[in-house]
Amino acid sequence: MIAPEPPPTLADSTAEPSRASLRLRSLSWALIAGVTAGLISLPFGIDQAVRSTGCGLFYGLLAFHLERVDPEDSHLQAGLVGAICGVRTLGMSLASPWDGADALASLVKDFVMGWLPLIGSSLLLHGFQRMLSASRP
Repeated sequence: MIAPEPPPTLADSTAEPSRASLRLRSLSWALIAGVTAGLISLPFGIDQAVRSTGCGLFYGLLAFHLERVDPEDSHLQAGLVGAICGVRTLGMSLASPWDGADALASLVKDFVMGWLPLIGSSLLLHGFQRMLSASRP
């Protein structure tokens, strides 16, 4: 006769995070990245802050799921930052290359305004995540 399985214990249930817990962490990563990107770009205007917040939200969601798939692959994480910055760049109006030095200055300014908030939010998000993982036993 086969003995019945013992009922799951609290230790068994906390070993694997529940779906609700994973959803909550995913949303919190998105909110941290989105709010941070929005606050960093707020000095550039409300329009820039709204755009950066949206990109930050998407970045946070994608970063959380990438972290779950392969937490040790920093090249993929850096590539994700670059990809979101690239998507952000596609929404910008770039100056014509025939405008001379003013066009180059405008291009650099647009890249700083578009990329700096997203890079800053990704650094904060990953620093926050590393700090939390270091505090766990």
